[in-house]
Amino acid sequence: MLPDVQNLIELQQADREVLRLKEEIAALPKRVAAIEEKLAGTKALLENAKTAVKADEANRRKYETAIKDVQQKISKYRDLSLEVKTNEQYRALMHEIQFAEQDIRANEDKILELMVAAEAREKSVKAAELELKAEMAEIEKEKTEARERTVEDEKQLAEWNAKRDKARAGVNPDLLRHYDRVSKFRGSGLSEVRDQKCLTCQVMLRPQTYNDVRSGQMVICESCQRVLYYNPANEIAPERPSLTAKRRARPKIHIDKAWFYRPDFEGLGEAFLAFVNAQGSSSRRVYDAHTGRKVGDTEFQPGEFTTAFADDIRSAIRLKGGLEEQQLDEWAEELPMVILDELNADLKVARAEKSHLASETSRHPAAS
Repeated sequence: MLPDVQNLIELQQADREVLRLKEEIAALPKRVAAIEEKLAGTKALLENAKTAVKADEANRRKYETAIKDVQQKISKYRDLSLEVKTNEQYRALMHEIQFAEQDIRANEDKILELMVAAEAREKSVKAAELELKAEMAEIEKEKTEARERTVEDEKQLAEWNAKRDKARAGVNPDLLRHYDRVSKFRGSGLSEVRDQKCLTCQVMLRPQTYNDVRSGQMVICESCQRVLYYNPANEIAPERPSLTAKRRARPKIHIDKAWFYRPDFEGLGEAFLAFVNAQGSSSRRVYDAHTGRKVGDTEFQPGEFTTAFADDIRSAIRLKGGLEEQQLDEWAEELPMVILDELNADLKVARAEKSHLASETSRHPAAS
């Protein structure tokens, strides 16, 4: 992996940690403010309860005063009743006394209602006081934790800022500007490549682009403009039949498509050859065994490939499997890396079997 890319990986990790810590530091005061707001609400409830108790006490005193005033009127009316000389005057005074007594009973009922309500209000006051006490203890605890968390976050933030500065210093200035620009608009400027696609934007890469990233070259995603990197430890194995197996099956003799390996093909060196029979003719495609890139044009010959290209096959190692001509045409100038890896894996197994067979033959010449 290029040093610039490695530094960008470290830089992106530092950027994410710096952002996370800044958000956490900013969120802690808001968290305490929310608790204090709840505390203010509990204080208001307590004050309202106490105010209601005081109002009830004032109303009770008012009703008690009103009763005393009415009682004085009744006493006055009774004194006057002893001095009146006519029945009409006496009945009038008795009528006033009755009204006054009704007024006293009404005030007494109101006082009784206040006394019943006072019990409930006292309970509310005590409950609010207990809740306020508990919340005050909780908020002090939260404040202490917030202060401690903030101190720790600020310490980590300083450490990550130092790592961030170090990583930025190790990146090419032009690449760093590109990373910053993409990060500003997309939230990140770097993306891992896995299973032939950019993991961030999920766009499939062309085989050549994928191979370039895997080989450690500097590549920018054509879709999201992020810098691409490859981590072989995270590669996903393709969910399809593999060209290799724990025990290599012998290739079939009569087939319409096949792969062969040549260690020295026409000056090219190591090469993989793909042969396909179709409608009375055959085709041959040649790929560099190291890069997977196609060499030259597809060659067509009449007849089956075992006859038409007999010279190519004679000194070659037959590999397992084969691909449809349409699939080979779609890949055009380069094999996907997963196909190239599987061909090389099967070649390794074939060579091991060949070596083992040669060893057995040398030890037991009579058996041959």
